[in-house]
Amino acid sequence: MNERQRMPQGRMTSPRTLASANAQHFGRRVRGMYIIIAIVFFALVARVAMIQGANGAYYSKLSVEQVRTDVPLPPLRGAIYDRNGGILAISSPTSLVVADDFQISHPATEAAALAPYLGESAAVIQPLLERRSGYVVLDPSLSLAKGHALSGQYFPGIDVLSASERTYPNASLATSLLGGVNSSAQGSAGLEYEYQSLLGGRAGLERVFASPSGIDLPSSHSTILKKATAGRGLELSVDTALQFVTEQALGEQLKATGGLTGVAIVMDVKTGQILANASLVNTAVSAGVLGPIPNWGKSVGVAHIDQTINDLAFTQTYEPGSVFKIVPFSAALDAGAITPTTHFAVPYSVVVDGRVFHDAERHGVEDLTPTDILAQSSNIGTYEIAHRVGENGLLTQVQKLGFGLPTGLSYPGETDGLLVDAAQWSGSDLAALPIGQVDAVTPIQVLDAYNAIANHGVYVSPKLVLATVDDKGQLVPTAPSSTHRALAPSVADTLTQMLRQVVLDGTGTNALIPGYTVAGKTGTSQIPTPGADSYIAGAYNASFVGFAPASNPVLSMIVVVERPQTVIFGGSVAAPVFQRVMSYALHHYGVPATGPVTITKNSKATVASDVT
Repeated sequence: MNERQRMPQGRMTSPRTLASANAQHFGRRVRGMYIIIAIVFFALVARVAMIQGANGAYYSKLSVEQVRTDVPLPPLRGAIYDRNGGILAISSPTSLVVADDFQISHPATEAAALAPYLGESAAVIQPLLERRSGYVVLDPSLSLAKGHALSGQYFPGIDVLSASERTYPNASLATSLLGGVNSSAQGSAGLEYEYQSLLGGRAGLERVFASPSGIDLPSSHSTILKKATAGRGLELSVDTALQFVTEQALGEQLKATGGLTGVAIVMDVKTGQILANASLVNTAVSAGVLGPIPNWGKSVGVAHIDQTINDLAFTQTYEPGSVFKIVPFSAALDAGAITPTTHFAVPYSVVVDGRVFHDAERHGVEDLTPTDILAQSSNIGTYEIAHRVGENGLLTQVQKLGFGLPTGLSYPGETDGLLVDAAQWSGSDLAALPIGQVDAVTPIQVLDAYNAIANHGVYVSPKLVLATVDDKGQLVPTAPSSTHRALAPSVADTLTQMLRQVVLDGTGTNALIPGYTVAGKTGTSQIPTPGADSYIAGAYNASFVGFAPASNPVLSMIVVVERPQTVIFGGSVAAPVFQRVMSYALHHYGVPATGPVTITKNSKATVASDVT
């Protein structure tokens, strides 16, 4: 059988047939691809149509919101004026210049172009433009004129924003009272903080198109949605000229005596208006256990004497010592328990509830009247008067004179003081409270009490703000100070005559003002150890509080010097400051003189007699 005969029998496919079959298969695949592409294309078209049509507004909004930002427009802060319209604090509109350094391609070139507008060298500006942080402040307070000129030019990545700058034209004057503002132009202390809602105004709203870093996009436009409302101004009762004299007198005495802090307040007797308020710290003196005294780092012009951040006249309590003796004296006079000429046999010391009390200077039994006791500042004589009043009478009189109660100023950080009450009363308090050793009070409370005596027994709340100032410069007066009767007129007038003797014949002779009658009281009190039932050795508060002319009181004043070192007595440290400032104030306001005044000096009192 030949080979051809051995091959399998079957039909053979020709090459032409195979090619035709492959072509048909390929055509089907191509048509399938076209169909798929068509489907995808129509799906994309449908999606695009949906995005641009039905959902176009939604996605357009999303894209815009990525660059559209509503930013607050800062309002111009209200000014603060003194009682005569002098500017104490004012805000001026300025320009804030910022850069988005990611938008800046040629820092060196742009720095050179910016230099004339910013008043800085290109060498200083260029590193700022190279930080690559997205937001760099080039100038926080560029003048408006230069800001407008800069905004009129094309500087890629540079934005000029509205801002303001708070300035105090009188440098550090009254800083402790006024306080200050923070970097966000918000009040941070003092009156700036207390009246933030009024001074700060209301922010506006501006719509801008900006980069993620906050810089306006090139060729974009801003829209004012709401205009900012400027803050209202304040007119204070403070007199700039008297404030300066008060700060200088107190500052120089702090330096001369090595005192740690000092407070001085001058008040109008009838209205309660505070005409001057100084709160200073001697930074050259270590506070020791009393802790640091925060200060603004602003000197009053006397070396190392700075303004305190907390106004100590309202925020710091102290044991008042002998200036507190008006509590038992006024209570006893009101109750008819004494007259100015009642006689007392006064020993050097007594024991009350196991505790020994004594006068500042050793003596035998003395025959003294209440007028003598006050002039000599006898602790034991004061106790004998207080004994006639008793616990309830003393505690009631403390509150009648305003101690332990709000003054109505609502000054930031103001304290009502720390008073002993019936629940805390101990037997020895009958001798300790009358001489100012139990209660802790503020200087303004002490002045308020003496001011009530000067005002014929009518207590008048202290006042700092006379009026607000609207956007047209019109004054809107604040309500007058509240008043109430604290003492009978006869009691107040009797006390005034007794307090005159303190200056004429007692511990306060250094407060005498030629041509004017003066009434007042000295105090030299120990300083308690923080957190302990003891006193700091050798540490005292020296004080004097009084008013003039005593025959027709117009002005009252208190001076407190904390921890003087060269001499400690209120009559030597605080009374001279009172004399200097009050003398100026009486002449400054044209108060008529009352005639020649002669020191009688019949008593045995010395400036050292008032230590408690």
